[in-house]
Amino acid sequence: MNQHDLDVLDEIQRRVLWLATRIVDAANHDRDTGDGVKVGGHQASSASLVTAMTALWFHHLDAEDRVAVKPHASPVFHAIQYLLGNLDKSYLPKLRARGGLQSYPSRTKDPDEVDFSTGSVGLGAAAPLFAAVTRRYVDAHFGPRPHSRFVAIIGDAELDEGNIWEAVADPATTGLGNVMWLVDFNRQSLDRVVPGIRINQWRGQFEAAGWHVVEVKYGRKLAEAYARPGGETLRDWIDRMPNEQYQSLFGLAGPALRKQFLDGASAEVAAFVADIGDDELGPLVTDLGGHDAQAMLDAYAQCDAVTDRPSVVFAYTVKGWGLPIAGNPRNHSALLTTEQVDALRAAQGLTAETEWDRLDPASPAGIRAGERREALSRPPRERALGVTVPETTRVRANKPVSTQEVFGRVLVDLARDPQVAPYLVTTAPDVATSTNLAGFINKTGVFAPTEQRSWTEDRMLRWTESPAGQHIELGISEMNLFLLLGQLGLSWDLSGQPLLPVGTVYDPFVLRGLDAFLYGTYSGSRFVVAGTPSGITLAPEGGAHQSTITASVGLELPGVTFLEPAYAGSLDWLLCDAFGQIAGGSAPAATAAPAEDGAYYFRLSTRPIDQAPFEAARARLGDAVLRRQVVAGAYRLVDAHQAYPDLADAPVVQLAASGAVLPEVLAAAAELAEEGVAAHVVDVTSLDRLYRAWQRTLRQGVRTATVPSVPGALRSAFADRVPVVTVHDAASHAMAWLGSAVGAPAVPLGVDEFGQSGSVRDLYELHDLLPGSIVNAALAAIALR
Repeated sequence: MNQHDLDVLDEIQRRVLWLATRIVDAANHDRDTGDGVKVGGHQASSASLVTAMTALWFHHLDAEDRVAVKPHASPVFHAIQYLLGNLDKSYLPKLRARGGLQSYPSRTKDPDEVDFSTGSVGLGAAAPLFAAVTRRYVDAHFGPRPHSRFVAIIGDAELDEGNIWEAVADPATTGLGNVMWLVDFNRQSLDRVVPGIRINQWRGQFEAAGWHVVEVKYGRKLAEAYARPGGETLRDWIDRMPNEQYQSLFGLAGPALRKQFLDGASAEVAAFVADIGDDELGPLVTDLGGHDAQAMLDAYAQCDAVTDRPSVVFAYTVKGWGLPIAGNPRNHSALLTTEQVDALRAAQGLTAETEWDRLDPASPAGIRAGERREALSRPPRERALGVTVPETTRVRANKPVSTQEVFGRVLVDLARDPQVAPYLVTTAPDVATSTNLAGFINKTGVFAPTEQRSWTEDRMLRWTESPAGQHIELGISEMNLFLLLGQLGLSWDLSGQPLLPVGTVYDPFVLRGLDAFLYGTYSGSRFVVAGTPSGITLAPEGGAHQSTITASVGLELPGVTFLEPAYAGSLDWLLCDAFGQIAGGSAPAATAAPAEDGAYYFRLSTRPIDQAPFEAARARLGDAVLRRQVVAGAYRLVDAHQAYPDLADAPVVQLAASGAVLPEVLAAAAELAEEGVAAHVVDVTSLDRLYRAWQRTLRQGVRTATVPSVPGALRSAFADRVPVVTVHDAASHAMAWLGSAVGAPAVPLGVDEFGQSGSVRDLYELHDLLPGSIVNAALAAIALR
């Protein structure tokens, strides 16, 4: 790059620095929130990346490239988007305001186009890596897409997060030459200047995982000084200087800086800098490569040249570059004073009237911004898959069967559908066979970038690895599972190809990947995940493998629909409906709820249960009515008035349950009939859909000051306002709200302590899930009435 172009980039980066700083300043000083709570922002953390990000957007990136921006650098990102003409000026003073710019880049909430949401540190770094895994899969199955580079801009403190190294080490992420991580190596964390520098450790870890490592440590001034006779002594001293001492230089100037710099240095170093004036010494010894545009562009070019593995760039920077708080150990959340902002504005040649202006479109910098806007523009992407998923695979079970087994059978049946099959892709963290994906894998194979020879023959599992495979196997990392699912579910946007992603995981370990699960759904990703087996019904495995709070997690996670069917027919309908919603090919009218936008979490079991009760309900209600109620969230499995007509005048109770405990609930209903109590049995297939329907009516009533209505899903399943007993192989509170929803006393039964090893009966007895306990709970509920 010639000097003219470098000068243009320098002018642009100075304006980016000003805008990013002022965006935070305006949020804190110009806006009265009225609540006394600090708005915050990260002027110093933004400043350290101004050069690196300006070089990316105003020179290096192409339209098809995708970038995750360090959370605390969001003001820089928005400043760049504004200068490119992609963000309206009205948003600039609205950082962290309602309807304004988000605290951290958000795909779903920011007004400008964000490729990857960031915020929970470490996840935004790994997301582009798994987006590249997804692209490799898409290219192999649907033909090469336009070349994209997947870039993550991350803070060096993010490398303390364990999920970073889980992602780097996973075999599924190897060989991705279109990935570049850019580490803002400012050697500060939230609380302090980091003692010591871990670059050698991190370099070794990346190289051991097969990554290409680039360090951008020095700017041109220092590089030229090192080239002079005796310059090696200066370089050796700066390399050996304690990090805390080096960082302290940024708050000093003149003789004070010289004294601090030479503290502990050799006579040779002192002699080398003796003829360098006090005003020149500071800018020289603090000339870091991360603030040299040419050095950064050279590093990006080096990464592009390495096409057989991912690259990581360590850009040495100073936190607070270009600001009076540069290098201050407590500058992470520090804000410039009004006087300091005024001085920075004046140094930019701006006034209060012109401070938010874009670059002059006739100037070289403005011309560059216009050219880059055109170069980076993208056409709209289509999210809908354009295929119709069948409402059912017509799965049938003539003997007791588990939902986990049926899940695998439905996937295999869908893999036979020529419309649906090409888009199905499954993944699992080394639990594919034990979560019943073996049938799908046998039919479709395992994905590998190149054909792999199979050295063993297994009649039960044909583990054929090739570019045609449709299962992506991961190492034992639930974080990686949800990170990959999240990116597979965004493939319509990031790779131009909608998919139908499915993941499986042992239900207790959903919690291990919860941060990444939440990250994917916050980003608007759409996928299916099955947690199986679940609950204390996984009896012999003991408390460490028995999930009890996952139902509550599924119910509470925004952007997730939680489902826990008990029977083969209902699972078939619900799974096909989920795929139909993701594909955009099924009519929303087929459900009793509005069309959903998000992920689907199925909590399944390995306990075989008798299918006859469901078939009896099918015969009583008919397929159309039963399917509608199943998909809406609940249906009456046993209607006591029809099953026991001689109990027409008897006390009535409703037994509501989900999943594997239905056999005990049915047995309890029969016992209650013998005791003269009519017990309806309600199979709750989706607590989530029931709760959302109830909340919609409540919110509508609150907002309009009217009496809330009873939503249809609850009204059809719980027709009578009579006492309720909820029974769940999960924490009892997950279903306890049903009493309020139907306006009746409720007794919730569930698992509120850690389990232990034993038989299903043993554990159900310990947690009051046997028929006798359910009967007693029903009598107590009637007494409460």
